[in-house]
Amino acid sequence: MKSSQKHIVFVVIVALVIATLVAYEPIRHNGFVNYDDNGYIVYNNEVQSGITWESLGQAFTKPHLYMWHPLTTISHMLDYEIFGLNPQGHHLVSVAIHIVNALLLFWVLNNLTGTIWPGAFVAAVFALHPLQAESVAWAAERKTVISGLFWLLTMAAYIHYARKPGFGRYLIVLVVFGLCIMTKPTVITLPLVLLLLDYWPLDRIRWGHQHNDKTRSRPYQKSIGWLTAEKIPLLAISAILGVLTFITQKSGQVVISLDRIPLDHRIANAFVSYVKYISKLVWPSDLAVFYPLSHLNLFNTTTVICAFIFILISAISIYIGRRKKYIAVGWLWFAGTLVPMIGLVQAGGQAMANRYMYLSMLGLLIIIALAGKELIATQPRLKIIAVVMSVILLSCLLVLTRMQVQHWRNSITLFEYTLSVTKDNASAENSYGCALFNEDRISEAERHFGNALRIDPGFDPALPNLARTYMKEGKYNEAIPVYEELIKRNYKNAELYYNLAMAFGMQEKYNDSIKYFNKSLELNPSDPDTHKQLGITLLAAGKTDEAIGQFNESLRIKADQSVVYENLGTAYGQLGKYEPAVQNWTRAIELNPDNIDALDKAGWFLAVRGKVSAEKANQAIAYAQRVCELTKYTVPAHLDTLGAAYAAAGRFAEAKATAEKALKLSRETGQGDLADAIENRIKLYEAGQPYREK
Repeated sequence: MKSSQKHIVFVVIVALVIATLVAYEPIRHNGFVNYDDNGYIVYNNEVQSGITWESLGQAFTKPHLYMWHPLTTISHMLDYEIFGLNPQGHHLVSVAIHIVNALLLFWVLNNLTGTIWPGAFVAAVFALHPLQAESVAWAAERKTVISGLFWLLTMAAYIHYARKPGFGRYLIVLVVFGLCIMTKPTVITLPLVLLLLDYWPLDRIRWGHQHNDKTRSRPYQKSIGWLTAEKIPLLAISAILGVLTFITQKSGQVVISLDRIPLDHRIANAFVSYVKYISKLVWPSDLAVFYPLSHLNLFNTTTVICAFIFILISAISIYIGRRKKYIAVGWLWFAGTLVPMIGLVQAGGQAMANRYMYLSMLGLLIIIALAGKELIATQPRLKIIAVVMSVILLSCLLVLTRMQVQHWRNSITLFEYTLSVTKDNASAENSYGCALFNEDRISEAERHFGNALRIDPGFDPALPNLARTYMKEGKYNEAIPVYEELIKRNYKNAELYYNLAMAFGMQEKYNDSIKYFNKSLELNPSDPDTHKQLGITLLAAGKTDEAIGQFNESLRIKADQSVVYENLGTAYGQLGKYEPAVQNWTRAIELNPDNIDALDKAGWFLAVRGKVSAEKANQAIAYAQRVCELTKYTVPAHLDTLGAAYAAAGRFAEAKATAEKALKLSRETGQGDLADAIENRIKLYEAGQPYREK
């Protein structure tokens, strides 16, 4: 490379880095979103276990949200090890990988074509196009940028091999591709792209009719059969990964059956999506994180038009590609790399996704860049116009990407925007509802969950969210039929039964509540919270002995639960077992000195039950005073307990004064029965007698 070219390359590299950093600068302010980030990072125990031999083993042996991509999982582990749950660090790593990808792409194209500017243009559009914002700004999509890195590294290794074939160099290709498939399943098309590169620009294919001297002077050329056989190890790895991914996603019920989306609808969506991808590349507007399926069929007008456009472009590209090989290669790159994501095997409910264009767009960009180069070569006066237009175009893309990144600020901004640019989007309505729910905007959340179900009554993810909203609002009558509908749809899991049991319990339908708590425990017998809640329900239903058994089981699974000890004390108190009641309340207070119920109950029992010693009386006063401090002396029942404790200690003047405050508050708050009881106790205190219970 000449010295002047080296300077140009250096300028291009610096410009790519600076422009990409400017485009993605707003990402510093972005958080995690509720769309896969929770499962991939925020609530993922494997990721948060850090880098250990055990976690590394799990990364290679367990799927991560129904995908096997151990290198991606390890990258998330490293992020968590370094940054914890600070989203800024996770996002900046993705930006850094994206920049490296752009630079590597520039190097690859420069080496393949031998020209600087077409490669620079493709790399710049790749770096700055707003279609890429989803892959970079979405933390859970680390798999896309890291798969892009290893895809381009595999291409670089293959160029190195193709220039001088040898076992050692081929082994490098095999190893790098082996790492590539550990990043994202969709890279399985890479061996076919390498075969396209053999056609152009590597020109490694020797066709049967080529027998002239010039052809024979190229020893690196091989027959198409030989070059295909050369890719068999790579294709075998791809096939294994493809089958493994299908099985994993099917087991997680991610793959949608043909009963739900027939084959003709899938083919129709494929044609429409191909045309939409081209339009999004050319005119990147209304870019959404989720595009809902429109359920077109093969005879729909839109489908027919898009199919005609796709077939026409394919035919023209292949025809012209006999002379201008880059056109055929670029088009087949674009169309072929999208095949795993085009929806013929439908995983998820999306019609298409911006992230699927991360590498697929390169095929079209290569066509545009090299066609532009040829045009300028025939019309030199267009060179300045092309430069000016390129600068304007890249500047516009930079601004659009900055805007797109800002939509990823948080879940609310992301799905507000998504709903504004799509129609009848049940998934976005549901995700927006979840974001609103997490911000305690409950009524708004309910409306959007309802919208999701109105758009698609079969959209099951919205049902538990709607039920959860009803529970939060205290609409238990409305929550119960939603949970029952989920059970009818065969969504039978421990959490669902638990929530249904809670809803029945809040309505004091204890038998139904107990029934569903038991069903929950059948599926998850080691959950301490379910045992605790079942114990509380049994206690409310008067089944005290059974309640004690559940409380003890909860403590066996998870010790040191203040609330459980408090309820266990209450159960013993109902059985009249004074000593174990006080012991359990005391343990509850030790674990949580601000446990108001335990403090009040222990204070009351110590003051009015059993033989009251001076020590017990003083302890009762201490507990009762702490309760009153925590409730700011505003709860009459707690003041009543303090009065009884003073009386037990023989401090009758203080007992009377405190009880009179309690009496006043109880009357003001309409607690007539309590007021009558306090009046009777005041008479005892005036007579110098403590209040005692049998």
